[in-house]
Amino acid sequence: MDRLASPIPARIAALREAMAQQGLAAYLVPSADPHLSEYLPGRWQGRRWLSGFHGSVGTLVVTADFAGLWADSRYWVQAEAELAGSGIELVKIPTVSGTQHIDWLAANVRAGGCVGVDGAVLGLATGRALEAALRANGVTLRTDIDLLEQVWTERPGLPSASIYEHLPPHATQSRAERLAWLRTEMRAKGAQQHFISTVDDLAWLFNLRGSDVNYNPVFIAHALVGLETATLFLAEGKVPAELAATLARDGVQLADYSAAPLALAALPQGSSLLLDPRRITLGLRQAVAEGVTVIEAINPSTFAKSRKSAAEVAHVRAAMEQDGAALCEFFSWLEGALASGERITELTIDEQICAARARRPGFVSPSFATIAGFKANGAMPHYRATEDAHAVIEGDGLLLIDSGGQYLGGTTDITRVVPVGTLSAAEKRDFTLVLKGMIALSMAHFPRGLASPRLDALARAPIWAGGVDYGHGTGHGVGYFLNVHEGPQSISPGAMPEPHTAMEPGMITSNEPGIYRPGQWGVRIENLVLNVAAEQNEFGEFLKFETLTLCPIDTRCIARDLLRADELAWLNDYHAMVRARLAPLVQGEALRWLEARTAAI
Repeated sequence: MDRLASPIPARIAALREAMAQQGLAAYLVPSADPHLSEYLPGRWQGRRWLSGFHGSVGTLVVTADFAGLWADSRYWVQAEAELAGSGIELVKIPTVSGTQHIDWLAANVRAGGCVGVDGAVLGLATGRALEAALRANGVTLRTDIDLLEQVWTERPGLPSASIYEHLPPHATQSRAERLAWLRTEMRAKGAQQHFISTVDDLAWLFNLRGSDVNYNPVFIAHALVGLETATLFLAEGKVPAELAATLARDGVQLADYSAAPLALAALPQGSSLLLDPRRITLGLRQAVAEGVTVIEAINPSTFAKSRKSAAEVAHVRAAMEQDGAALCEFFSWLEGALASGERITELTIDEQICAARARRPGFVSPSFATIAGFKANGAMPHYRATEDAHAVIEGDGLLLIDSGGQYLGGTTDITRVVPVGTLSAAEKRDFTLVLKGMIALSMAHFPRGLASPRLDALARAPIWAGGVDYGHGTGHGVGYFLNVHEGPQSISPGAMPEPHTAMEPGMITSNEPGIYRPGQWGVRIENLVLNVAAEQNEFGEFLKFETLTLCPIDTRCIARDLLRADELAWLNDYHAMVRARLAPLVQGEALRWLEARTAAI
């Protein structure tokens, strides 16, 4: 980045001036909104605006003489490039869930100093940890100030797009049924009220969808559900009149978005309120009236929506078939275009893969920004090609493509790696090690209720055996026409194996080990898998994975001598299933491509 051309130093200077006016020794800017979302509306992209770093996760800390961005290994290469010349230091953290910035603040802010952060976007659990660490060193925490309002003069407002209903047959339960179920759960916990901020929980509970953030069909809102009433807090104009009438018939009232903390402050003394401490901000928790009994537990809807019903799974399988057919059309086009010498860039791949999905019934949008990384670009797990910086697909190397779609009947997420030109033995070895890890997890049998992080080592073992590792988690939960990253389960070494991570039937999780060699290439192979019953015996109930994703794994990248017989059998069986289910949905070149790429080896 050109220091003279970059606006970042001036923005940091303005923030420091505002900090000095407020008597703050440090200011913290997390990657978060009042709903603790992964994908943020423009209004809450303050960390990006201040730093110039475009990764989805990162924490900015600014003092009078230091500015640092804490990021995990998924973003190191990207962050180093985007922060260059900004005066902001990249602080590398080893895990996705790292909180080293808290330790840094506690160690570097002098006793008597004050750290500021907007409590409206600071997670409750993180806020508590930060407050405790600072207090132990004589430092105070101020959470009632949003300096972005002062320095970001062109800050966007609240999203204004209309919301809409998720309707049958894809919505397999009614809104009234889900609210009645939730109230039963509330009574069981002794709660008269339940406050919900997480947008995926709200979308699922009320059978509503929106487009307030890119890629995930959610809308910005809070909800307060009582034993007889329910109120949705949204920006004005987001609910069409006909939908408002439908909601009213189901006992759902509408209120202004800004009224949510006021409603918490108005709860009567002696009432009981259910909150999820992992899914609410410190600011909202502080708004709860004195004398209210707060029950802290996971949102019941978070567990419920993670366990897809048989009817939902049927729709997901159908969506996977349509998605797989779209990918057949895309990959057959790609191979033909490369063979004919057509000029193709990473941006072309994004355009073509989105167009192929858009032709499929039930398609709504991509489920995230397509990652198309050729050669060294593939070594950045969250790489994004831009008009200013992208590669042409030419010469020899590996091309990594991570993409997904939102369909009315499900959410998809898939990564495939294909060869361009001639591959080296080292590239094939890395590809095969990743494939072995993916197959190892695919074939797992495990006790029902096992904490999902414990499965991570199964995928890593073949990769570790090759003397390699990767810095991201192996698997994330996936929603049902909802967030592409959605818990509570997570197959990740950075996640704590706690009760809320228990693996249960109906959960959909990604399986995506990888190997990344900076400056050379990256390999990641990803399928979505479904928890299904395996067996029950004197040792209890066991689960296994059904692979949902339907797309060939390119056998031209495989070092055949590294595969065991059982791994080869799994791959051939998988390809036979892919061919059988996708062949009726494609024709012509796409069908010929499918048949060639699923041939047994």
